[in-house]
Amino acid sequence: MTARDIISPTFPTLICTDTGQKALNIMDSFRVNHIPLVRDKDYLGLISDQEIYDLDLVKHCFNEHGLTLARPYVLENQHIFEAIQIILDLKVTVLPVLSLNLEYLGPVLLNDISVHFLKLAGVSETGAVIVLEISPNNYSLSQIAQIVESNNAKVLALYTKNQENSFILDVTLKVNVTDASSIIETFVRYDYTIKAVYMDDSKLGNMYNERYEQFMKYLNI
Repeated sequence: MTARDIISPTFPTLICTDTGQKALNIMDSFRVNHIPLVRDKDYLGLISDQEIYDLDLVKHCFNEHGLTLARPYVLENQHIFEAIQIILDLKVTVLPVLSLNLEYLGPVLLNDISVHFLKLAGVSETGAVIVLEISPNNYSLSQIAQIVESNNAKVLALYTKNQENSFILDVTLKVNVTDASSIIETFVRYDYTIKAVYMDDSKLGNMYNERYEQFMKYLNI
């Protein structure tokens, strides 16, 4: 999914002859704090509501002032992850999308990009979530996928994060089955550390009961 795919089709274009008040009205309607300023197809920069107040532009047109604006943007063929990174780094609520010829195409909005990212991440899909603790030296994406697929399941999403003050990775994966008992048991057989499991409580309880019964049978041998 590229930046062009998530351009907001309804967001108005702000031009130099518009006033600060019009910009504020648009921001209020779309619940954002930034808006791109455009001349024809030229992107001039991104202005915030705070800048409009600080520069006393509420009742004035933008072309009445010699504005020097920051010009953050993403190209149309860049991935949604790159757009998210820019938004997070610059703490903006709107990010302009430019063509490969640097012409203004429209903006992506923080609220919209959040929805698209959740869809991309498989959050709306039904399935269990498993969190593994893994040393970076032992991390193998191919083996994790093989374990899941050997239990007739698929990985919908996978994320890694370093534990605070530690080199250990938290590997969170979402699978496309609600009962991940067999997957968990296979991970245990491969000596993976299971940090957390999120799935149907009844199915999780059945798995623990089966383990308990197996353990008791082992003690009685």
